[in-house]
Amino acid sequence: MNPLAKELNDIIRAEAPFVYQMLSELGRELYFPKGILSQTAEAKTKATRYNATIGIAIEDKQVMYLPSVMKHFSGMLPAEVLPYAPSYGKPELRKRWREEIFSKNPSLNSKSSSLPLVTNGITHGLSLVGDLFIDAGDVVLLPDKIWGNYRLIFEVGKKADIRQYSFFNEQQGFNIEAFSSSLLEASPKGKLIVILNFPNNPTGYSISKSEAPAIRDALIKVADKGCKLVVVCDDAYFGLFYEEGVLKESLYAYLADIHPHILSIKLDAATKEDYMWGFRLGFLSYNAVTQGQAGVLYTALEKKTAGDIRGNISNCPHHSQSILLKAMASGSYAQEKRQKYKVLQGRAAKLKAVLADRRFSSVWESYPFNSGYFMCLRLKGIDAEEFRLQLLEKYGIGVISIGKSDIRIAFSCIEEQDLPELFDLMFQAARDLVA
Repeated sequence: MNPLAKELNDIIRAEAPFVYQMLSELGRELYFPKGILSQTAEAKTKATRYNATIGIAIEDKQVMYLPSVMKHFSGMLPAEVLPYAPSYGKPELRKRWREEIFSKNPSLNSKSSSLPLVTNGITHGLSLVGDLFIDAGDVVLLPDKIWGNYRLIFEVGKKADIRQYSFFNEQQGFNIEAFSSSLLEASPKGKLIVILNFPNNPTGYSISKSEAPAIRDALIKVADKGCKLVVVCDDAYFGLFYEEGVLKESLYAYLADIHPHILSIKLDAATKEDYMWGFRLGFLSYNAVTQGQAGVLYTALEKKTAGDIRGNISNCPHHSQSILLKAMASGSYAQEKRQKYKVLQGRAAKLKAVLADRRFSSVWESYPFNSGYFMCLRLKGIDAEEFRLQLLEKYGIGVISIGKSDIRIAFSCIEEQDLPELFDLMFQAARDLVA
């Protein structure tokens, strides 16, 4: 094992021995290399005459660039766009995003959280979690309503044992009973990776304020039995909560500092929150109970994570990070986000009104939704894939089929005034198939 990896392992073992036990075989071997990167960092502060360390080109004492490229970045300097960003992410952006996390999650106040690392979107963040904490055969607990990419990342990529529970109960709320029993059933494995995704993709459901403590208590109950839990809060659509009574904080804030056997990981992103999908800009934060100083543990985990980034994609795009920083510094940033939120909230409200039409009950029922981009229908006596193809080929409408009976609709990309016609046409398509 590389001495740098061993040093980080020793730190993690000393500060939080249970977190060390959660690391995968690869996670224990990861480290952030010295060499070129550390020498370049030293040169940036001390090489006052000539700096011949970094593999970029300089011309006229600034970053070399093509005018045909830079003309598309009005108001930005080449140095803000073109050079490599640090593997950890731009320091000023990491600090700014951490401030946002604490501002949006008041339950985190007085608790600890690492400085977020910049990831290439949440998909990349999930992949990093897999590298650091999942070995072949480890159990990953998911509901039966999931984003399909989880399977590709964890089941195919990491050879994990995916186990699922029923997401909704008979009262059309989060099925805490099924969640709790699935936790207990898998706990003899000694280690579990639990993915909690709210607002949920595909259903658009977020838990209520009363459901959050029940989820926390279920996790504590299993942790008390000695099972080590890596709890990943996939907050891809964070902030898009449309109804009263919905928990408007991340579960990460509820889970922070609650048990030595629980490592909480928050994955969030500007990709959805700030409508920057193609910028591939996400964040990964850690929380754990430590025996000493939390900052020491977090630094070690950050180095391992940055080492994984360095050995995989090297670093995340620089221009995405610089543009987000400038946007967040803008005086209109909060107002602009609020305006877009109101648009999506209006679509969700309109969709609820449309779905209240009783004639639809003969062909489908709606799963509950209160947030995010999506909602789902459960078809009655109609095959979901057959329905999808009927919509596509006869009506020119695209939806996503999930399993045998479920259809996902992204109302985020349908104008509010078009929702009644969309569902009228979907109803006609369903009636075609029933007939």
